[in-house]
Amino acid sequence: MRLPAGSVVAVVVTRHRRALLAESLKMVAAQTRPPEHLIVVDNGPDDPARDIVESCGVPATYLASHRNLGGAGGFALGMLHALAMGAEWVWLADDDGRPADDSVLKVLLEVAERRGLAAVSPVVTNIDTPEKLAFPLRRGLTWKRTTGELGADFLPGIASLFNGALFRASTLDVVGVPDYRLFFRGDEVEVHRRLVRSGLPFGTCLKVAYLHPDGSDEFKPMLFGKLHAQDPENEVKRYYTYRNRGYLMAQPGMRKIGLLEVVRFGLYFIGTKRDPKAFLDWLKLVRKGRKEQFFRI
Repeated sequence: MRLPAGSVVAVVVTRHRRALLAESLKMVAAQTRPPEHLIVVDNGPDDPARDIVESCGVPATYLASHRNLGGAGGFALGMLHALAMGAEWVWLADDDGRPADDSVLKVLLEVAERRGLAAVSPVVTNIDTPEKLAFPLRRGLTWKRTTGELGADFLPGIASLFNGALFRASTLDVVGVPDYRLFFRGDEVEVHRRLVRSGLPFGTCLKVAYLHPDGSDEFKPMLFGKLHAQDPENEVKRYYTYRNRGYLMAQPGMRKIGLLEVVRFGLYFIGTKRDPKAFLDWLKLVRKGRKEQFFRI
């Protein structure tokens, strides 16, 4: 099926979250400027969501993956499928978040056209407390935690790419799709790195929002809140977060930051958490990433 000119294809990745997916697709379908097509990649077809996708009210393709591709592989598959269909715009969303209202896609398209953007994201806010950010945003040495602290209507060079971001198809020709090897954690940062290095214009539109569960609890403060370190409670999340971070910090455009990571996490694990073993475990995982040892657990 060849899509008409100017078409938007929404891509959503899901796994074992039928109720959340239904809420997400309900808001996608309710857009005043709805996407021409929806692609849902289901990484958990043992608990299939085909019925939810096919009844969502938007022409849709359901892609069941009998191997868990993770977020990275799921988005890569969905994005490539959208491009193969002839999409001119690709709109990305996870299954546990949703557009805050029915104007999100319309506004993102208008802002992208008016500013000549390669990609544009809505601001990602806390699904329970929308005036708060779902993820803290660092600006220099300060961390912004509320939408009111962000100021202007548009933030250039900053975007949350897998939570409501809109990409031109031509942008993906330049930056590519997520790296399947990363599985999950760090895949969005890696695409953001490529986008920065490409020199293409992008940013966050603060006029519209994407609601997402709070993710700030992983970012632990130290030095009286001037610095933070990401420390997930879950062992699996820690493994992929730190291993993939090691890979990312070895890539062009991020190596200077990588030099500071050892100091920052050393201060956190030894000085704040008083857990030298955790710091050694962090170092081991970072080294695995630097060596591109992308084994799963």
